[in-house]
Amino acid sequence: MDLERFHRRALHHRRRLRAFLQKLGEVVPEDFQSLVDETDAAVWQAIDCTTCAHCCKAMTPTYRADDLRRIARHFRMSVPDFKTKWLTQNEENGDWVNRETPCSFLRPDDRCGIYEIRPADCAGFPHHNKKPFDEWSDTFIGNVDKCPATFELVLRLKKAVEAGWDFPET
Repeated sequence: MDLERFHRRALHHRRRLRAFLQKLGEVVPEDFQSLVDETDAAVWQAIDCTTCAHCCKAMTPTYRADDLRRIARHFRMSVPDFKTKWLTQNEENGDWVNRETPCSFLRPDDRCGIYEIRPADCAGFPHHNKKPFDEWSDTFIGNVDKCPATFELVLRLKKAVEAGWDFPET
């Protein structure tokens, strides 16, 4: 994965892609979810996120209570000790998140050191399967310049929608 190229493309398109996603909150093309599903499948044919790990370098997951118990047990630690060692609590919403980025569990080979027991937020990332897609626009707005797969999905959706539907240009 050429992250430098991704960063350049994401920076170039970020404003337009975010505007497109915001507009989806107001105007949803007919049968849009089918287009999302078809386009997403094509994106995953072109992108292998295991060669990227940019999400692990630039973002942090939210740890749910069951994630905390499972991962702490793996390290033979108590949940409070696990939190103290690796996490911090978000002051705005109280969520438990990584203390540092890149993620402390990211190995030098860009693989997850706790992949089998990773947080549910990591396992579901980049959340393209959330339905209906247009109700998750805020998530994708936040991810479009951090995840090459999300960037590619939204870019392709924008092009398809503007070419095939009466959708105001962004």
